[in-house]
Amino acid sequence: MTIDRALDEHDLDPDPIVQFQRWFDEAMAMDVPQPDAVCVASLAADGTPDARMVLLKAVDERGFVFYTNYESEKGRQLTARPVAALVWHWSSLRRQVRVTGVASRIAAEESDAYFSSRERGSQLSAWASRQSEVLPDRAGLDARMAEMEDRFSGQQVPRPRWWGGIRVAPSAIEFWQGRANRLHDRLRYLATADGWRIERLAP
Repeated sequence: MTIDRALDEHDLDPDPIVQFQRWFDEAMAMDVPQPDAVCVASLAADGTPDARMVLLKAVDERGFVFYTNYESEKGRQLTARPVAALVWHWSSLRRQVRVTGVASRIAAEESDAYFSSRERGSQLSAWASRQSEVLPDRAGLDARMAEMEDRFSGQQVPRPRWWGGIRVAPSAIEFWQGRANRLHDRLRYLATADGWRIERLAP
């Protein structure tokens, strides 16, 4: 039996980041598969939307952070046209969160700190993979990984200058709660000069 959860205005925290963290923590507690998986949409040079899944690695009052190769397709797109849309979908909770905002690179020190916490294999792959470039075959990628293993043998792996975090500072955040008969609850926060305004949208 599907539980018909409601989402009313009085349920929401005045701060959408606090509200997001509340929902995210609930998704974690309910063992939702990969609750940190988020779709990131950017814009190609011709205006075509381009989307892919990444993992949310941090969230605070400044926005939402994920990591990537800055020279990848999404890295180049977000540098040239620094706007992004994010979508989380937690189907077992019948919940979705949508974010739109401005994208920017995080401070190098923040990227260094996160990179140093990664598993060594992931650190090496950041050096080995020229993300989004066309590969003639798999063998070339495996050979470059072996090259990086030799290069950094017996030493710490530094963060490549082309790899780091991107933060999306939100201008709008929508919380969607699935309801019976497709009469879903949609509540959106909009950034204004006076703070966040909350409005209800038709489903």
